[in-house]
Amino acid sequence: MYKQKTIAVIVPAYKEEELIEETLSSIPEYVDKIYAVDDGSPDRTFQIIQEFAEKDPRIVPLHHKENGGVGVAIVSGYKKSLEDEIDISVVMAGDNQMDPAYLPDLLAPIIEGRADFTKGNRLKKGYWKGMSKWRLFGNFLLTYLTKIASGYWHIADPVNGYVAISSLTLRKLLTFNLSNGFTFENDMMAKANVLNVKMVNVLIPARYGSEKSKIRYGRFIIYTSVFLLRSLSWRLWMKYFKRYM
Repeated sequence: MYKQKTIAVIVPAYKEEELIEETLSSIPEYVDKIYAVDDGSPDRTFQIIQEFAEKDPRIVPLHHKENGGVGVAIVSGYKKSLEDEIDISVVMAGDNQMDPAYLPDLLAPIIEGRADFTKGNRLKKGYWKGMSKWRLFGNFLLTYLTKIASGYWHIADPVNGYVAISSLTLRKLLTFNLSNGFTFENDMMAKANVLNVKMVNVLIPARYGSEKSKIRYGRFIIYTSVFLLRSLSWRLWMKYFKRYM
């Protein structure tokens, strides 16, 4: 428990046998539950999760027989968090990119009642150290496009998956069909705007180690741009035209 709130961390993992143990071992002691979700990995990822769960009773191993995408893995963890009546759920990817030292910064706005949903933001000079120029360009481009599509003009770095969300807001968001793949975060933002969710950015420096990105950025940017155009149309219809009619 952290400041009278129960906290869960969802750890989506796919082919992370080299980094999953390091990720799980870094999660702070005040976290009540850790939902480690293996999304159909063909390597030893799930075996390592199970072995680590024997040492740490907070860890709840979840396994998908087939790879469904990062969004599917995160939703599996979210659903378990709601079943266990956790107050705030956080996502920390299994590749150890998300520094747990900044977890309190994500939690504070929700605990203090200033936000329902917090998102990490690496897009400030000095915070994107280690990010390639191509990746940085893609993130800035997608930030602008997501601002238009989601309506959250004050939110940057939308593809950053280091997020925290209150149980009340999470329960509402899960009534929607959410994107399965790497557009999951963008989709969550568009849906959150329809629900008038209070969202804030939290500055968190980028952290890169030995992990290798599974995203092909050229294809990802094109696919996400088309997805965001559809999201804009859907959001405007749901929030304005449908309600008016």
